Amino acid sequence: MNTIINIILFILILGILVFVHELGHFLTAKKSGVFIHEFSIGMGPLIKTIKGKDGINYSIRALPIGGYVQMAGEIYEDDDTDKVPKDKFMCNRPWYQRLIILVAGVFNNFLLAIILLFVIALIWGAPSLKPVITGVTADRPAEKAGIQAGDVVTKVNGTKVKTWDKAQLLLLLKDKDDTYEITVKHQDGEEATYSVKPDVEKDEDGNETRIFGIELKSDIQKGFVPAFKYGFQKFGSTIEQMWLTIINLFTGKISVNALSGPVGIYSVVGESRSAGVSSVLFLIAYLSINLGIMNILPIPALDGGHVLFLLIELITRKKVNEKVEAITTTIFFALLLLLMLYVTIHDIIRLIF
Repeated sequence: MNTIINIILFILILGILVFVHELGHFLTAKKSGVFIHEFSIGMGPLIKTIKGKDGINYSIRALPIGGYVQMAGEIYEDDDTDKVPKDKFMCNRPWYQRLIILVAGVFNNFLLAIILLFVIALIWGAPSLKPVITGVTADRPAEKAGIQAGDVVTKVNGTKVKTWDKAQLLLLLKDKDDTYEITVKHQDGEEATYSVKPDVEKDEDGNETRIFGIELKSDIQKGFVPAFKYGFQKFGSTIEQMWLTIINLFTGKISVNALSGPVGIYSVVGESRSAGVSSVLFLIAYLSINLGIMNILPIPALDGGHVLFLLIELITRKKVNEKVEAITTTIFFALLLLLMLYVTIHDIIRLIF
């Protein structure tokens, strides 16, 4: 029964994220006068479609892994010139309208995340994001180095930190000799830097865990204003955390194996459901930010790739060659599919073994 509930919740979460994203494209395209053929939630075989009074087909498709808004002339003029006026092709709309349409999906994902984080903090309280060390474990590296309870972490390996999100991520990154330079501000206002080499412990599966011996406990604030601040602060902190993750994927400090696909997300959905409603809402917010960031990356086949081509068009004052754009989009789409396949297989292996 739990498995069925988790599957339903998983599909519901994906459906919400995709709907919110595609709704952004849909509303801005419609407002800009672009002709829309179809607004679909899901991919693949058609389950149900309803033709609206506005002439748009509203569809639900079998695979809950995406969705789309099919617009006339999304990139170049297509074969619809007989039934669609040229000024209703997206490619013929003013550049600023095309830009708004392209980024609207990402904007909606970010807005959803901020609203959910605000709601979480309003109901359950807003945790402090300040990287204050509330305690150190006896005989662990942090205590041996000289770090004390009440210290505030200001830098990790020379990189400034203002939140625990960033501090914890930097402490997870691979280091050459596994020694981390942690700068803290003491309660008397003085700063000091300590070299900390974490204890490394392995579980029965051989997975390594670095243990610093630093204890965390966030202060919880109640009320509208703290919740409002938390919504934006946590959003900004999560954006920074994800951006650092992307950078360190390219530098090799974070392995591609750390990524998760649909199967990995399904596993987290089950864990979040067990932890309660607040955890499920936070997961939706986190995935919504993740979806927004991934879509806005300047990679052909994604929204960010289309934005990149639009910016090139504005700079050069001419459209990117149709064949060049089509080929690069196809290549990167294939690479993204291969990455998704690799990550999914890795997730399945982790789930089984």
